[in-house]
Amino acid sequence: MVSEFMTSPRIVYGVGALAQIGTIAASMSRSGKILVVTGSDPARAEPLLGHLRAAGLTPVVFPTQGEPKVETAEEGVRMVRAEACDLVIGYGGGSPIDAGKAIAALATNPGEPLDYLEVIGKAQPLEQPPLPYIAVPTTAGTGSEVTRNAVLASEEKKVKVSVRSPLMIPRVALIDPELAQSLPPSVTASAGMDALTQVIEPFTSSKATPMTDALARDGIVRAARSLRRAYEHPDDLDARSDMALAALYSGISLANAALGAVHGFAGPLGGMYPIPHGVICARLLPIVMEANLKALRERASDHPALARYGEIARIVTGRDDAAADDGIAWTYELRDALAIPGLGEFGLKADHFADVLPKAQRASSMKGNPLLLTEDELLGILAQAI
Repeated sequence: MVSEFMTSPRIVYGVGALAQIGTIAASMSRSGKILVVTGSDPARAEPLLGHLRAAGLTPVVFPTQGEPKVETAEEGVRMVRAEACDLVIGYGGGSPIDAGKAIAALATNPGEPLDYLEVIGKAQPLEQPPLPYIAVPTTAGTGSEVTRNAVLASEEKKVKVSVRSPLMIPRVALIDPELAQSLPPSVTASAGMDALTQVIEPFTSSKATPMTDALARDGIVRAARSLRRAYEHPDDLDARSDMALAALYSGISLANAALGAVHGFAGPLGGMYPIPHGVICARLLPIVMEANLKALRERASDHPALARYGEIARIVTGRDDAAADDGIAWTYELRDALAIPGLGEFGLKADHFADVLPKAQRASSMKGNPLLLTEDELLGILAQAI
């Protein structure tokens, strides 16, 4: 199999790395005017903003509410153009980082977002490179700092889909584990489970490669030993460092291999209900692992993913004699220890499944699942997720 491997040209990682943002940004901006995309509370970005101002730069703050919508990207593009910014920085979780990626891409390309969106739009390739973009993650979850897509929600279509291009990989990913120390435990839990999902799915994907395997395997090791510790002891920098790397590896892995049924469901569910992406992934991960393992044993007993699930079990349990089922049991136990809520708490009901299912089946991530799951298997996953 011929494969290729792409990631950010520059990755800056380490405790205290944020102090370098002023120098890095100054080297990338001629005008000194920078659009800084944040979450809903821009005050959380003050450490970043202070470094930019100290470097003689002028940050223009663009706060975003919740997960980014098509309209969010359009509003950000208008602000970039009105303020004549020539550099974009995304600071926060996956939502502001994805919003920033979309804004940087759409600011230099003609037309509207639907021209470039997958599934519900024309999925046209970008004609021009995006504005230079720096991603500074603070939640150790999505890995969006090194991916080539930005996920946007369409309220009209009730689905979340991507603008995708190799040109959208951030020029710089700056990862400082200290930035996650102030996270609420619930965000640590859901973001961390998202990272764990994003190293497990590429590792068992039909599109896995030796290079993504190496990163995904180490990411599983780090998340398995440190996610619960970061949840219970927020100030533990060793645990935060492990999770920052697990998230980084997850982004590189998914960008170069593929995801699976967890993320196949995540796009439609996130577009139809007010469920944070990480919560969806956290709730679904052990259920999908169990469904995949059963289906592989029944229909593809020689599939290499069966051995991968066994290896995952040995990593997460720390037992050389662990079988694939032990790894699934461990994942259920972790999910419950992290107090991940059922999706029914956000409005998902059994009589909605007929609307969710066709959207999930069309999702690009479903193509990376180890094998095609039947309609009954998919419905069974949804039933358990409530």
